[in-house]
Amino acid sequence: MRKLLIFALLLGMLNSASAQTAYQPTPANVENRKWFEEARFGVFIHWGVYSVLGDGEWVMNNKNLGIDEYGLLPSFFNPIDFDAKAWAKLFKDAGAKYITFTTRHHDGFSMWNSQASDYNVVKATPFKRDIVKELVEACRAEGIRIMFYYSLLDWKRDDYLPFGGTGKGIAGRNADNGNWDSYIQFMKTQLTELLTNYGHIDGIWFDGHWDKPQANWHYDEIYSLIHKLQPHCLVGNNHHIAPIEGEDFQMFERDLPGHNTTGFGTAADAVGSLPKEVCGTIAGSWGFDIKDRQRKSFKDVLSYLVKAAGYGSNLLLNVGPMPNGEIQDYQQERLRQLGEWLKTYGETIYDTEGGFIPPTDDYALTKKGKTVYLHILNSEKDNFLIPNFTAKLSSLSTFDGKTKIKYHQLENDVLVVQLPEGLRHADDLVLKLSIK
Repeated sequence: MRKLLIFALLLGMLNSASAQTAYQPTPANVENRKWFEEARFGVFIHWGVYSVLGDGEWVMNNKNLGIDEYGLLPSFFNPIDFDAKAWAKLFKDAGAKYITFTTRHHDGFSMWNSQASDYNVVKATPFKRDIVKELVEACRAEGIRIMFYYSLLDWKRDDYLPFGGTGKGIAGRNADNGNWDSYIQFMKTQLTELLTNYGHIDGIWFDGHWDKPQANWHYDEIYSLIHKLQPHCLVGNNHHIAPIEGEDFQMFERDLPGHNTTGFGTAADAVGSLPKEVCGTIAGSWGFDIKDRQRKSFKDVLSYLVKAAGYGSNLLLNVGPMPNGEIQDYQQERLRQLGEWLKTYGETIYDTEGGFIPPTDDYALTKKGKTVYLHILNSEKDNFLIPNFTAKLSSLSTFDGKTKIKYHQLENDVLVVQLPEGLRHADDLVLKLSIK
């Protein structure tokens, strides 16, 4: 992902990129948007040669590694313990409906057998296997859908120059040797490979616009190409501005829709009506960081999932595999814990509506038909006041229906929920409300 300077975000508001004009999504695209909104939970995977150094996916930029220095990493990347089938089963057990895999990150290294660049996992590493191919086939066998992350920015290629907001300390690049048209064509060639050689792909997840927010990214050409190759394929762009024409979903990095706690997020007035996705991490970093001590608890990741659904958004929860191809034990544990929870409470998340009452740190609400699910996130409170609750209730009970819960509705549309003594849950108490 990125640690963008505030000035670059401000420049992003002046975005001059051209959009896919007069875009009308095909029936297949509209149907895929419907699937996406019903999915509610996917797994993000940040993995590349940067994992060898165990210092996150931004190590090339953060440590100012030169082109030749960083270029040694592929020769050390030999993930002999990578098992795509085991990954896919883990994601299935977690209750994930799709994955988004980093096919190419900001370091410019491709995780598939690209014909457009020899700087890829098959040609430049001793592993010599197409990781994208193996992962796609394994996930597809488990019924998990596939989306591809693709970096717009590149710290290695000379034709990407001049420098954007990042990469200025990287040695071995000629800052006066750029060729923007060549770089755009390179990306189009690689995207054509990804959308031609790997079957049905459900989405492309762009990242890096913020590095050159005033550049003409030729989105009209790129988005049109994607929709031509696979009309159902959803296009999203992590640019942190309002959706651009031609995009099919809107993502929010490390934040809930309408929030901007990071300082580089999406402003509330830039939240559109497209399907939404929140992305966050189990660890502190996205890529493998051997010194990462910001491990999220099960309650943390569960609250993230519930709050995202409460906003009518998916959660894309990230893992950062180690250089040997294994996902760390505690990240596997969090995914399996979510899977166990979803086996019981999945109906409160999958294919639900959200956004009618914004979540708080105390609760989140989702809706399906005439049933509203109230997720109690603060187990220390006895009474909950929920404003703007205009629907009239016929009953309120625990999720299993065994315990009736006292409630009353005030004239100012405030719902008051009274939890009986002893009814607590450390992670998420789920109540079921029936609407008249």
